[in-house]
Parts: sequence; C-alpha cells; structure tokens
Amino acid sequence: MAKTLELQFENEDGKAVRYTLDNPVEPFDAAAINQAMDAVLAQNAFTSSGGDLVKKKSARLVERNVTDIPLT
Repeated sequence: MAKTLELQFENEDGKAVRYTLDNPVEPFDAAAINQAMDAVLAQNAFTSSGGDLVKKKSARLVERNVTDIPLT
C-alpha cells in the first residue's frame, strides 16, 4: 500500500498548491509536520506560478491501493 504525505498551501493568488512526499515516517508527528510547514513559509522555500506560498491549508496522509488485473 503506497502512502504519501500531502502538504497543501495557499499561494498569493489564493490558489491551492500541493506537495507530496512518498513513504512518510509513521506514526506521523502532527507537531513536526506543522513545524515543517511553518519553516517552508518562513524561509519562502518554494514558489508557485501564482506567487509565493502565504499560508498552510491542510496536511493529510493518503493511502493508495493498486491491484493489477491480469489481461488475457
């Protein structure tokens, strides 16, 4: 089961910008994730086509199951 950590920010245009990280450490540490997102904003570490990131919107752990179907 593939897991990703999705971090969603809002940019200067008010649009959502999402970054995903594969294979996050579990159990997740909400305080550390908040701190990392604050650091991204404080250091202006990333930008987007709609300008700089201006605030945190959400963070979530996403699990994805894939089942291959045999073809005949």
